[in-house]
Amino acid sequence: MTLVITSTCIDVKDGICTTVCPVDCIYEGERMFYIHPTECIECGMCESICPVDAIRYADEVEEAQHAFLAINDAAFRDGADTLLEPGGWSKGDEPLKDPPGLATLAEHYLRKDAP
Repeated sequence: MTLVITSTCIDVKDGICTTVCPVDCIYEGERMFYIHPTECIECGMCESICPVDAIRYADEVEEAQHAFLAINDAAFRDGADTLLEPGGWSKGDEPLKDPPGLATLAEHYLRKDAP
């Protein structure tokens, strides 16, 4: 069960999580970070250090945040829906393109009245 980054990371991108990841499976996107679903070794280091409490094990993601299971996966898919295996992230790498659904989710979760 991989770890997933949820809505509280949108437009924050603190990045401290990337400094503790032993396998560099956390990638910077345009508006948030994403955890690669097969590169993650599930150590939980990123979850313990996240300053905005955005990281959860996939089976512990609250129902209101379930859309982020698909968003995190989609960040690593190409146009043919093939899972890309980039091999690890480094500071200074070009940010991943955010999945199309993120913009709509961001509007919802960044509203003051959103759950």
